[in-house]
Amino acid sequence: MARIAVIGAGMGAMAAAARLAVAGHRVAVYERGATYGGAVRRFERAGFGFDTGPGLLHLPAVYRDLFVKTGREPLESVVELSQVDPAARHVFPDGTAVLLPNASRAGVLAALDGALGDGAGERWSAFLGRAREAWDRTRRPLLEEPLWPDWQVLGRDPYPALPRRGLFGRRKPVTDASLAEVAGHELKDPRLTALLESYALAYGYDPRTAPASAAVLPYMEQTFGSWYPRGGIRALADALYERCLARKVEFSFGAEVTRIVSADGRAAGVELRDGGRVEADTVVAGVAPDQLAALLEGTEPWGGEPCSGEPWGGDDVRPDADARRRTPGRFTVALALRGPRPADAAHRTVVHAADRAAELATLFGAGAGAGEGAGGLCDRPTVTVLRPDDPESRPDDGHEAVTLSAAVAPYGELALPTAGATSPEPAAQETAAQAAAADRLMAAAEAAIPGLRERVLWRAVLPPDAGGSVPGPALAGAGGRFLRPGNRTRIPGLYAVGGWTHPGGGLAHAGMSGALVAGLIVNGDGWRGSE
Repeated sequence: MARIAVIGAGMGAMAAAARLAVAGHRVAVYERGATYGGAVRRFERAGFGFDTGPGLLHLPAVYRDLFVKTGREPLESVVELSQVDPAARHVFPDGTAVLLPNASRAGVLAALDGALGDGAGERWSAFLGRAREAWDRTRRPLLEEPLWPDWQVLGRDPYPALPRRGLFGRRKPVTDASLAEVAGHELKDPRLTALLESYALAYGYDPRTAPASAAVLPYMEQTFGSWYPRGGIRALADALYERCLARKVEFSFGAEVTRIVSADGRAAGVELRDGGRVEADTVVAGVAPDQLAALLEGTEPWGGEPCSGEPWGGDDVRPDADARRRTPGRFTVALALRGPRPADAAHRTVVHAADRAAELATLFGAGAGAGEGAGGLCDRPTVTVLRPDDPESRPDDGHEAVTLSAAVAPYGELALPTAGATSPEPAAQETAAQAAAADRLMAAAEAAIPGLRERVLWRAVLPPDAGGSVPGPALAGAGGRFLRPGNRTRIPGLYAVGGWTHPGGGLAHAGMSGALVAGLIVNGDGWRGSE
């Protein structure tokens, strides 16, 4: 039985901890904050409850597998999980609205034809067919297997090449197209373009620079469905935490790890802010990779030779120290409403930005991929409106809890003044900039909830943490720029887990990150993934 120290109690870290404990190891988790779940947070006040991280679960098979492998109780026995149908309502700037059914390609085709005109559904369906090719080519290496040593092959985009006219009018296949180029070439309609690009924005990706393989994001959602647990996504974190406790995982909260220490050239434990030392045979770090090297600096070994070098070598996927600063977070407004939730209300409505170019320039900079000038919120941003039909989200049926959110850079005047918060706390007092941003979200949300302002009992503004953006899933293509550092580091006994490492962010990918780390530790570094 090995002693394993886990740094952080995010979803990926807890997924690894539960699997390792079932394998017979003694697992202890050290979390600097007061609670678990990482970005899976919940804000509650006066009988109202709001998810302030992810609002829906996609690829539930990841967590079904986790709960089956870590105990006799399946996921549905501890979480009341239901499909969300319709999956989403989209409202476009011209006033057109479309309801997209859950996990029904034929239903989506019919809905788009009915709302956007004949041919729209067929174009979207053909696009999803090509997205499936990209999914089939990369599902295993990007989701189910440790990052390949020859990861460079994943730098080639798996999305089918676009034809482009070259010299003398000859068609030349383009294999490095961006998601925006795919939308322009294949979808034609600006509303379909907005629909496609909203999936990239939801994960903080600029569609002008995201590779065409980002097409797997809508494919994944529309194929495997959208799911919601009673009590919100936080209920999933609660269930995973309870599963860890049942498997004898030990948790220490308010326990900040300041150093990873070594002995005989391998990771051998951690030091805590309070001066405590914890010996371990293996360390699993659920921190951003660019922070991991700092935890290894200036540490005298407990014995033998110190760890040498950085966690990842020059031939590995390297962490991008600026990625978290460039990646948008979410600006969230929790609304307590008087009056019941209408029976026909959609669980999720996406109200699209009035000016696509202005939104992208505000978030990412004027030029494709440029970060200069980014950092605010445009006048009419893309706003996601969540209206769960969940009795646990409201004090009674005469009220409704609604969550509004929009992508915003995780720094600057809209962000919390300090980074690293681990519980969802509203701004003590709205700044002028935060109040103006909240008003913009509410104005946009009127397209989803007419008469919204007259129903508001109170609102709470939950800005992003400064520097605390949430990562998106790893993507193939773009020369490997959208890949994440591998879970296996070059320091023996040290592994990385969570959304900033392979296979990237999002609930499903975080769960798989934990599965991959556990597989490597239990089966050895030569393990290639489950068959």
